[in-house]
Amino acid sequence: MSDAVLAQYVRDGVVESEHRGHLLALNADGSVNFSLGDPSHLIFPRSTVKCIQGAAMVRAGLKLEPRLLALGASSHSGSGAHIAAVREILALAKLDESALQCALDKPLGEAERRAWGDAPATRIAMNCSGKHAAMLLTCVTNNWPTDSYLDAAHPLQVAIKSELATLAGEKITLTSTDGCGAPLFLLSVAGLARAMRAITISTVSAHQSVMEASRAFPEMVAGVGRLTTQMISAVPGLYMKDGAEAVEVATMTDGRTLVFKVSDGSLRPFRVLVHAGLAKLGIDSPYEVENVLGGNTVIGTIRATF
Repeated sequence: MSDAVLAQYVRDGVVESEHRGHLLALNADGSVNFSLGDPSHLIFPRSTVKCIQGAAMVRAGLKLEPRLLALGASSHSGSGAHIAAVREILALAKLDESALQCALDKPLGEAERRAWGDAPATRIAMNCSGKHAAMLLTCVTNNWPTDSYLDAAHPLQVAIKSELATLAGEKITLTSTDGCGAPLFLLSVAGLARAMRAITISTVSAHQSVMEASRAFPEMVAGVGRLTTQMISAVPGLYMKDGAEAVEVATMTDGRTLVFKVSDGSLRPFRVLVHAGLAKLGIDSPYEVENVLGGNTVIGTIRATF
């Protein structure tokens, strides 16, 4: 197997389970600081590239205040504030939520989903609805069709693919479909790391506007109690974004970048891996020990292997 053990679930000194995957940490100058697994391994970056999608939209004329721009590059929790902000973006396009073509879903955040209760799933509650609303506004701004905005051949999606390929420094060989319905582009782990470092250190206003908005409004990028929001809030200069099937990116304004993909798709080792990966790059971050319990007694932990 080309992947490596990234984290271990330890009970009474015995490694009960392991999480394998691929991890790459880049220094500020782009050189490799540390890697595990295979950096050339191809993955779907999922929602980790929403800042790049957002930047492509800004290049195409999208104009949003920073709070709403952060939401446009988010995987939001589905709070009342998030849903109200999605409606603000749609109103700027003179559209309502019926124009959204993202998947039906209930809120992503645990508290928000509990509060939602037995109400039916909706498109606006789906965690990608902010991105979809921004896509629709970009289309209206350019007089592009809105009914086909998720088609891979649509001018919006062509622009996003080009932006991602340029920043990653590699050709995109496969276009799939993300869980929200938008086109999804296959990249190597190293390509994703290059792309995140490139957008972070870029002086292009379209790039910096999205990154600065996301760092200024971390509660819009994810939500209260979520690791992404906690980390951006706690570490000055950090941008971080998770993606489905256990993909994570974290990058500092000086270009230091961490990317990993957990092979089994589990989010369980995320907090441990983020903290350990940032530490490799000399970045201090808040850390809560991931305890393993035997009844009510702590008898083990989840630990990174590096």
